[in-house]
Amino acid sequence: MPVLGIETSCDESAIAIYDGDRGLLAHEIYSQIEVHRQYGGVVPELASRDHIRKTLPLIDQCIKDAGLTAAELTGVAYTKGPGLVGALMVGASIGRSLAYGWGVPAVGIHHMEAHLMVVMLEENHPEFPFLALLVSGGHTLLVDVQGLGQYDILGESLDDAVGEAFDKTAKLLGLPYPGGPELSALAEKGDPGRFTFPRPMVNRPGLEFSFSGLKTFAVNTFHKNDDSEQTKADIAHAFEEAVVDTMLIKCKRALKQTRLTRLVMVGGVSANKRLRKQLKDSLDVEVYYPRREYCTDNGAMAAYLGWLRLSTDQTEPLAIRVKPRWPITDLSI
Repeated sequence: MPVLGIETSCDESAIAIYDGDRGLLAHEIYSQIEVHRQYGGVVPELASRDHIRKTLPLIDQCIKDAGLTAAELTGVAYTKGPGLVGALMVGASIGRSLAYGWGVPAVGIHHMEAHLMVVMLEENHPEFPFLALLVSGGHTLLVDVQGLGQYDILGESLDDAVGEAFDKTAKLLGLPYPGGPELSALAEKGDPGRFTFPRPMVNRPGLEFSFSGLKTFAVNTFHKNDDSEQTKADIAHAFEEAVVDTMLIKCKRALKQTRLTRLVMVGGVSANKRLRKQLKDSLDVEVYYPRREYCTDNGAMAAYLGWLRLSTDQTEPLAIRVKPRWPITDLSI
């Protein structure tokens, strides 16, 4: 049952084919980083235009790489939300139209759920239930995952998502977009003892996050000191250390509250080396995360979740609809 997956929620055009018996057969991705870098962030209209240009050629290449023909595909999955409305519409229009033309079912999948489930593609993957830390450019969530479609949000960011805070702080330091990986690389050169940043919201009960104030603290620290490369590295180190410590404290609190014994970390920020090491070394539970190529937006997660959903006979009607805002708790199996 090979399923074509289409991911176009933001600034990556990503395609993959997943088969329940043979696993991931092919995946292709085109990143728009160079398109948006000159603007310091994603420009929605440019993202949509690039998806229009790249999605169909990537689908053709993916089918070829899998050694299949279009007639052998049994379903199409596309990201229905959340995301940029124009970018979502490109993937939904192409995916639903191809499914109709090929005479196969289509399913619109939830972007965040796809991130949660992509860890299942790893040979060493968790069993349900587990606690998930979902950290990306647009989301910061702690989720109690009891099974497919069974999610309880325990805590989330009240303002900036952690990836957004990384990018904004990196921009302040003059680093190119996307700033998160650049800031982490710079942090490795920083003096760990020079600056101490606050750990936001750890001295109050609850599992919510807040990173806006931490970003402001970085701005104020930068303005009070020289703008040398070493100072930038020291600020980057202190900022990253504060973010990682905050997430570690919240994860410990959530694990104690839920009594879960497995932690899954997913999303673009889950590729952060310091975060991976801290959670692995400091938590007395099993810790899982996907390989780095599956942390950022990718087609494999769309194809795999599409296969899971189509296997339960979930399908999409002919009307093409997207959900730019779509709570993960609104899903059902």
